[in-house]
Amino acid sequence: MNNILRLFKLRREKENFKEVVDHIYRNVSYTGTNLWVLVFAIFIASLGLNVNSTAVVIGAMLISPLMGPIIGLGMGVGINDLNLLKRSLFNYFFAAAIGLITSTIYFLLSPINEAHSEILARVSPNIYDVLIALFGGFAGILATCSKQKGNVIPGVAIATALMPPLCTAGYGLATLNFTYFFGAFYLFFINSVFIGLATLLTVRFLRFPLVHLQDEKAEKRSKFIVWLVVIVTFIPSVYFGYSIVQQTRFTKAANAFVDKEAYFENDYLLKKDIDSKAKKITLVFGGAPIEPEQIIALKLKMPYYMLDTSALIIRQGFAYLAKNDKLANSKQVDKAIDEKLAQLAYVQNAIDSIKVLDKLSAQIFQELKSLYPDVNSFLLQPAKVNTDSLKKNLTIGIIQSDEIISTSEKARIEKWLKVRMNDSTIKVYNERL
Repeated sequence: MNNILRLFKLRREKENFKEVVDHIYRNVSYTGTNLWVLVFAIFIASLGLNVNSTAVVIGAMLISPLMGPIIGLGMGVGINDLNLLKRSLFNYFFAAAIGLITSTIYFLLSPINEAHSEILARVSPNIYDVLIALFGGFAGILATCSKQKGNVIPGVAIATALMPPLCTAGYGLATLNFTYFFGAFYLFFINSVFIGLATLLTVRFLRFPLVHLQDEKAEKRSKFIVWLVVIVTFIPSVYFGYSIVQQTRFTKAANAFVDKEAYFENDYLLKKDIDSKAKKITLVFGGAPIEPEQIIALKLKMPYYMLDTSALIIRQGFAYLAKNDKLANSKQVDKAIDEKLAQLAYVQNAIDSIKVLDKLSAQIFQELKSLYPDVNSFLLQPAKVNTDSLKKNLTIGIIQSDEIISTSEKARIEKWLKVRMNDSTIKVYNERL
């Protein structure tokens, strides 16, 4: 047992405390290269979200330097280093402002405004995001404090995903969608808080030496500010975590209730809407009318799923769906009308082209007849030739005459027609009557 416990000991691999703190100090500030890398990472993340590319978003997370001031906040609180705490706070808010401004400008200029899955995945945080940030923070600070850093930091940057929610918040500002803005910034805040909290706990666990000020009053004031920051940061994180847990539990219970109990004979569940924040379940059924007694009986089963304080709304019939989807249906009708009008315009253009060719054929026939009296008819016909390698549009000229026109004369006629019609694709064929 002792041998197994020895495997988990960190003392042998711990880096020198001073070197760890110096390393964190260097990564806290955004100047020169670090600032440019931050800006470029924001643009890359915004592009990835905009074109819905997971690979590009991951690339932005890998090069993003956002972890620096967040770990600095946890370290500053953990060792009572007021100077590190101030620098980390300033650079944290500075980076957040740069991220919001840059991503907002990008999405204002981008012609693509649709919210793809990469954006939608970052507007509704849940308990798993909290756990990922917490354990990612533990891994990040342990790697920073270890002599064997390996590739942990890049992995933590990907797992905790600080850059994408910040850029998604910029998308929310650019499109004036404040639900997206607050949801994404909420996720960014959660990740920051729990990474910082993990850093604080790890620093205290590893017994980093505390910073003691020479002035006793200044040291007390420093400790007060440090613990004030801890409390102000920790309390909202507990509240957010509790809210997320409650919403997740409600969603899980509501889904279980609907799957197991929401069944009426001769009816089919058309639509399910679970609002975890308002604690409301809306079900739309199609089929036979549902009696009030059946609805009451279904509501009486809700306490068994811990949903006794939740609202259950039952809608019946396809009319409800039609009412809610009226705008969508109107758009579909408009789209179908536009498609039909486009088809009619295409057909009309084709008819006009045929009329023009017929008129042109008649004119050219008269001109050919004056030059070649044996010509009895002339026809212009558009054609499409398909081969293994390409498709080619041609114009075919068919000459009917009493005698076959010689090859040289036919070539001369073809050359004349190309100039006459300003069409280099024309091919002439001669038939004998």
